[in-house]
Amino acid sequence: MVGAWSRGLPLAVVSALVASTFVHGQKKDSNFDVLDFVDPFIGTSNGGHSFAGATLPFGMAKAVADTQGENQAGFAYDTKLVTGFSHMHDSGTGGSPSLGNFPLFPQASCPGDDLNQCKWQQSDRAVPWVPNSPRARPGYFSIALENGITAEMTVTNRSALYRFKFTGAESLSPVILVDLMDLPQSRTNGTASVDPSTGRLTGNGTFNPSFGIGSYDLHFCADFKGAKLRDTGVWMKTRAGTNQTTVTVTPDGANTASTLSAGTFARFHAPVDNTLLARVGVSFISVEQACSNAEREQPDFDFDGTVSAAEKAWREKLEVIEVDAEGVSADLQKVFWSGVYRALISPQDYTGENPLWKSDEPYYDSYYCIWDSYRGVHQLLTMLDPLSQSRMIRSLVDIYRHEGYLPDCRMSLCKGFTQGGSNADVLIADAYLKNVSDVDWATAYEAVVKDAEVEPANWNVEGRGGLQSWKSLGYIPTDDFDPYGIGLHTRSVSRTVEYAYNDFCIAELAKRMGHDSDYEKYMQRSSNWQNMFKADQRSYINGVDTGFAGFLQPRYLNGTWGYQDPIFCSPLYNFTSCYLNPGGHETYEGSCWLYTFYVPQDMAALVTRLGGPETFTSRLSYLHNSGILYVGDEQSFLTAFQYHYSARPALSAKTAHSYIPSQFNATIPGIPGNDDGGAMGSFAALSMMGLFPVHGQDVYLITPPFFKEVSIRNGMTGKVATVRNINFDPGYKAIYIQSAKRDGKPWSKNWISHDFFLEGGVLELELGKRESKWGTRVEDLPPSMSGYM
Repeated sequence: MVGAWSRGLPLAVVSALVASTFVHGQKKDSNFDVLDFVDPFIGTSNGGHSFAGATLPFGMAKAVADTQGENQAGFAYDTKLVTGFSHMHDSGTGGSPSLGNFPLFPQASCPGDDLNQCKWQQSDRAVPWVPNSPRARPGYFSIALENGITAEMTVTNRSALYRFKFTGAESLSPVILVDLMDLPQSRTNGTASVDPSTGRLTGNGTFNPSFGIGSYDLHFCADFKGAKLRDTGVWMKTRAGTNQTTVTVTPDGANTASTLSAGTFARFHAPVDNTLLARVGVSFISVEQACSNAEREQPDFDFDGTVSAAEKAWREKLEVIEVDAEGVSADLQKVFWSGVYRALISPQDYTGENPLWKSDEPYYDSYYCIWDSYRGVHQLLTMLDPLSQSRMIRSLVDIYRHEGYLPDCRMSLCKGFTQGGSNADVLIADAYLKNVSDVDWATAYEAVVKDAEVEPANWNVEGRGGLQSWKSLGYIPTDDFDPYGIGLHTRSVSRTVEYAYNDFCIAELAKRMGHDSDYEKYMQRSSNWQNMFKADQRSYINGVDTGFAGFLQPRYLNGTWGYQDPIFCSPLYNFTSCYLNPGGHETYEGSCWLYTFYVPQDMAALVTRLGGPETFTSRLSYLHNSGILYVGDEQSFLTAFQYHYSARPALSAKTAHSYIPSQFNATIPGIPGNDDGGAMGSFAALSMMGLFPVHGQDVYLITPPFFKEVSIRNGMTGKVATVRNINFDPGYKAIYIQSAKRDGKPWSKNWISHDFFLEGGVLELELGKRESKWGTRVEDLPPSMSGYM
């Protein structure tokens, strides 16, 4: 999803980032703790929307302070006011805020001991947070408020635990309210209750997803420890009372979610050590299950123990990677480990919390969105955590069984909006080619074929639109006539190239599963991108010819050409004009310049169509160096490494170093766009590991890691794959591969397949300061449908 794009740092700052404090190599330092190099605040300002709070890997509960402003993930560092502390969030999303349901808000006491003098309404109770006070670590978040309250939080899978410390209050009788609200203020109705004998707060509400259709119900259960209960009650707007135990809110025409805030509260006598604990269970099933989740996962309100358990879970996920970081700056190590960390936050494991159907299969949610994550996140998970990737693919297949289509986006049990093609097809092909286990591949194949053949009633949220034109014309017309389903008739260019690649991925499956006729059909369709390639189209910037010819262009139903300026929807020209709306134009969140490079299935043909290897290389460099490209959108990721296809792999390495650390660094705004569920994190991590995956293919493009050595232990086989740099230069002058060996034998291909991770072994890369001939022969180039000229 789109975010602020101008995040490049001055050269002096870049140099400082590279040259900053050096630490010993991690293999040699017995005191090394990987969590010290994870900074959850990276990407929490300037529109990055990274989740900074406490979570487990793929955990459902995600606790953090909610701030006023651009608060898509709850907390943003470039804000000033805290409005509450809520228990579920998404990470890195664009659009409207996500989740943030049922925030708690503590107050040390009510002025004059009068409940009606407390601050109840969200806008009234907002309090400044103390600058530089936030602290974050995997499984933990804390923040100090200017009213003297310090809030700490941690989580288990389905519950959050808060520790509120009250200081500076003359009289202490804490009040903790719960608000029947969510971050996007989408609630349509809600009910909250309080048990006056225990202070337990419970309730539920109906809310809308932040980027989809439908609604979802969520339930909560809050208990407290550390102080004697004084009284309880309900509140609405600015008034509160102790004579009721239940409050219900529904729209009444005058009051909407943004104006009607209500809930329940518990008031306490002064707590021991001025500290009060709040435990909140959440569930999509029922209040009873929310309470059970909290009681089962955190029976003792053990805050420090819960933090330790969360840290242990994160170390176990991250310890499959080992790097020799001798000479590498601490900041670059933070870029790497924080990137891996963010890629392990979503999708979220809601297994046992799906009320929509009964199934023994895993259920994951917050695929937000596959259009963002299919290019890197899931490839990284397949390398590091194949068991979780298997469970996610199984979940996608089970969604197909019960919903009728694979999702391209899904959140909060709802169907999310499709941004391009049916890109779950790419994930399924990718997983199959890499031997991800325990998937019902027959049903998975059935699902991807349905995407390609059967248009859904609403292709805004699943499947593909325009299939009649796709099959008969071989492209999506800009004026498509499509009476078979409902959807936005935009993005004709970007949908065409994505559909072509989706069909290529289906063809890969068909070939390996013995569906020969399907293989031929889908391979033919995968060439449809050429039907939108206008060979004589030129591109101008400020009236000056860029010097390159041949760009994707829109076409009409009758076959004639339309026109969209090739730089339109780039940072140079109307950058924000290609979103998911009726006026969204013919490319999505990118220009024709960018989408013309999206032919991963047949890069040999593309190189030829763009004028041959030399012209292709020059054009790709122009894309990266002219300001046309915005690396904060995921379509840009693969272009950084496509020099491999024109026999210039050294330039891929150079390009990776141009973006890290200029665009991906250890500062708080240290990513170039919305993190998009870890997509930006995965790009940084994969680039620094030196093996960048071509999504949907069994291909990793080789560049030198940013470390002396990187090892990955396969979670299923236990085998270890190591990439080792010989003549490693931490100043990154020697970043060009001179020669390579795999398990002691010469390796001339500029790519490697997934068997390297399955079988283990050592890939040695000898580095130098000048570009060499390594990986440049035709036989060394990555696979392509067509032969290289």
